[in-house]
Amino acid sequence: MPGTNLTREEAQQRAKLLTVDSYEIELDLSGAQEGGTYPSVTTVRFQSAEAGAETFIDLVAPAVHEVVLNGKSLDVAAVFRDSRIALEHLAAGANELRVVADCAYTNTGEGLHRFVDPVDQQAYLYTQFEVPDARRVFASFEQPDLKATFQFTVTAPEGWTVISNSVTPEAADVKDNVWVFEPTPRISSYITALIVGPYHSVHSSYEGPDGQSVPLGIYCRPSLAEFLDADAIFDVTRQGFDWFQEKFAYDYPFAKYDQLFVPEFNAGAMENAGAVTIRDQYVFRSKVTDAAYEVRAETILHELAHMWFGDLVTMEWWNDLWLNESFATYTSIACQAYAEGSKWPHAWTTFANSMKTWAYRQDQLPSTHPIMADIRDLDDVMVNFDGITYAKGASVLKQLVAYVGMDAFFKGVQAYFKAHAFGNTRLSDLLGALEETSGRDLTAWSKAWLETAGINILRPEIETDANGAITAFAIRQEAPALPAGAKGEPVLRPHRIAVGLYELQDGRLVRTDRIELDIDGALTAVPELVGRARPAVVLLNDDDLSYAKVRLDEVSLGCVTAHLGDFTESLPRALCWASAWDMTRDGELATRDYLALVLSGIGKESDIGVVQTLQRQAKLAVDLYADPAWREEGLAIWTEAALEHLRAAEPGSDHQLAWARTFADTARTEGQLTYLSALLDGAAVLEGLAVDTELRWTFLERLVATGVSGEPAIAAELERDSTAAGERHAATCRAARPTAEAKAGAWASVVEADDLPNAVQEAVIAGFVQTDQRELLAPYTEKYFAAVKQVWDTRSHEIAQQIALGLYPALAVSPETLAATDAWLASAEPNAALRRLVSESRAGVERALRAQAADTAAAAARV
Repeated sequence: MPGTNLTREEAQQRAKLLTVDSYEIELDLSGAQEGGTYPSVTTVRFQSAEAGAETFIDLVAPAVHEVVLNGKSLDVAAVFRDSRIALEHLAAGANELRVVADCAYTNTGEGLHRFVDPVDQQAYLYTQFEVPDARRVFASFEQPDLKATFQFTVTAPEGWTVISNSVTPEAADVKDNVWVFEPTPRISSYITALIVGPYHSVHSSYEGPDGQSVPLGIYCRPSLAEFLDADAIFDVTRQGFDWFQEKFAYDYPFAKYDQLFVPEFNAGAMENAGAVTIRDQYVFRSKVTDAAYEVRAETILHELAHMWFGDLVTMEWWNDLWLNESFATYTSIACQAYAEGSKWPHAWTTFANSMKTWAYRQDQLPSTHPIMADIRDLDDVMVNFDGITYAKGASVLKQLVAYVGMDAFFKGVQAYFKAHAFGNTRLSDLLGALEETSGRDLTAWSKAWLETAGINILRPEIETDANGAITAFAIRQEAPALPAGAKGEPVLRPHRIAVGLYELQDGRLVRTDRIELDIDGALTAVPELVGRARPAVVLLNDDDLSYAKVRLDEVSLGCVTAHLGDFTESLPRALCWASAWDMTRDGELATRDYLALVLSGIGKESDIGVVQTLQRQAKLAVDLYADPAWREEGLAIWTEAALEHLRAAEPGSDHQLAWARTFADTARTEGQLTYLSALLDGAAVLEGLAVDTELRWTFLERLVATGVSGEPAIAAELERDSTAAGERHAATCRAARPTAEAKAGAWASVVEADDLPNAVQEAVIAGFVQTDQRELLAPYTEKYFAAVKQVWDTRSHEIAQQIALGLYPALAVSPETLAATDAWLASAEPNAALRRLVSESRAGVERALRAQAADTAAAAARV
């Protein structure tokens, strides 16, 4: 939306001038069932440091009816433009502003989102305000350092429930369907929330030390209530309360803790103070693997950690968004790994397997940036919820914990919370607290790790004598050139790492020793290992303490290639799998060799999260990184292997379900598709495999995409599953049909029309892009570049970003796609955010071309 940006300098000037005391917000949502707009009345009380000064308040609204400043009515036409209301002639000291407006319900997941459940035809509302969307619901000073109290009064339809940050009023206190909430503590506008509708709820409490009792609530739509495993969610939540309160030494800072599973949510969850919203796909309608429960638990813990780091203490400006998200990610994984009774003590394996690979991928794009990014304005931050902000940042926090020690780290965090409760901070405030508790000077560490971009590579350099004894051992650190177009210079960094020594014992790779040390500079000698017998495998960065690419020496590589699945522990396996994947993406390992490595070891892999990651990566590698002339052969090998693993898997196991989904994703021959059809209609049965609602849609999408099934089968399945999820699956299937007409219809519904809800648009895009339909998609490269600028300029951020990323011609791996992208970048004059997204997509095509060339060369060398 044009005219809605806010620069850092504007925010700084406003923060110097203003102190905001309170908001009183009245919303009349009694017409929510019909949609459209709703009355919004905001009264803001604030202090001005200067008499006669001018400033502005933020509001995105179809209509503003009244603006009254200090009792004087202002000319709305003169003061309201784009997303701002100009405020002039402020009084020194206290000021009061009243704004009366009509605000709009949305279907984009921004502001006040409205969704109608096809099951009961009831409307369900929820707010999503991060980064700048509270202004879509009420007039606000939309920046994190202008904290205030917020008091909501909401009129809702009869029989509905209203949930906000403060304790929900008792039914007896709700008169004429008007819900009056107590004021919140001082918080930022982006973590205020309202969730409104005939939601189903389950209630309990957390009973903490010294008589502490925190009311807990879980909410979802009634159509999902039968699938809501509230006890499991409460168990994870209580475990988080126990662990975080012990580590933070600060009681939970809000009056209650509700978790609300809401529809069509763009992200995983949002840390609204005391009223966390979570995507309702986490209420599992069908069987999922334990990896899905682990990811859900991490999400729950991540948002709970934010109640302290982000909500109690909040960043001053969005350049410290990384610290907000990285801290929540690090502590949520640490809680899973270390909390007593945790179901996921292997959580660092999952982190290495998923989050770290995201970070490494993001850090090799032309848009790579220091962890502490330069956020000039809202446009910058909107595209900065990326793998560096979350995953690299959390990886570097894990390195910081190794560097200063866990006890010192959490003692520093405790001092930080006590000093800055309900205030705003900068990174320097946390680092100063950690320096006090650890005794380490973190200036150089911070500069090297947080103010520079890029990844280091660590390699062992080992010399042995004729008897196999180590005569010299050193660790070589490299700083590869940053990607073309990236800002900054490559740097070497200090690393605290472990070196693991592994031997083959009865066919298993067992760690026989481990040393931990600091390395710095280009070469670090490790004299402790001199004189020892050379082990079968030397693994740098064992236990994954630091953030770096790791390479194996020749002897270790040979052993790992033959025995990757034989490590007794999951984390070293995950680290070696990640290294192999990284080498494949870098063109150092041929795609066909990566596939062979996966097939040799995946059957021995017990960690289901690692298995599912390998399944995704193997398919992606063959689709994008293989020599195109070999691609079909590689897919045939992979598909046949998937079918063999499916048939061999333990009945009812997570592995069986994962292989069923993998086989369905790639089935291609007439025989394979016939078998898939038989599994769907029940003519074929695999012992233990429940072909339930979600799995049926997975099977059907592939059958539709290959032309085996069509519209009658889609309509019949939607009749079986006439839910919102069913409607999304049907939209995916229809867009996946292998006809020019289906592609044109899907394209038109997303690009030419502008009425699809966010979740349905996402589903259509997922169906439109099919790896086996490159010829059908070829005409859309030109169409993409003709349309994307207009889409970006006229749609909301979430909707536009879905289109810019999802419809980029990533499957058209060719020099022509690079040339078309370059021509567009040179002529279209996109803003910085859109330029970044398109440049990142271009980098994916460029990487795929290099990997394909490496695979082709490897094959030629063997002839």
